[in-house]
Amino acid sequence: MHGVGVVDINKLKLAGVCTVRGAQMMTKRALLKIKGLSETKVDKIKEAVSKCQGPGFVTAAELSILREKVVKISTGSSQLDSLLGGGVQTMSITEVFGEYRTGKTQMAHTLCVQVQLGIEGGGANSKA
Repeated sequence: MHGVGVVDINKLKLAGVCTVRGAQMMTKRALLKIKGLSETKVDKIKEAVSKCQGPGFVTAAELSILREKVVKISTGSSQLDSLLGGGVQTMSITEVFGEYRTGKTQMAHTLCVQVQLGIEGGGANSKA
């Protein structure tokens, strides 16, 4: 892992840190409490983790910029769209469930067509 030795990775695993995300979410102080990890090694681990994962947290301003890219795709039903707050949002997961023959597959097919329509037609210009 980007300059972090096998011995150090094993120390992390023994301390219960088994994933890159786990190392990313641990504070520097918590990592320093792991026996055998010096401040230099912890800095190297944190640097390697940030190269692998990118930033773990984003500011509200960065999140706001990401949210501006969200498009709402119409389901074809104005009533269902209003329940969903304007349609099915891109950049998120929407779970549809129900009993057999209640229209789940039909809704998925409708969304596949709708996403190809222009924004004014309730679609996403084929960009979702």
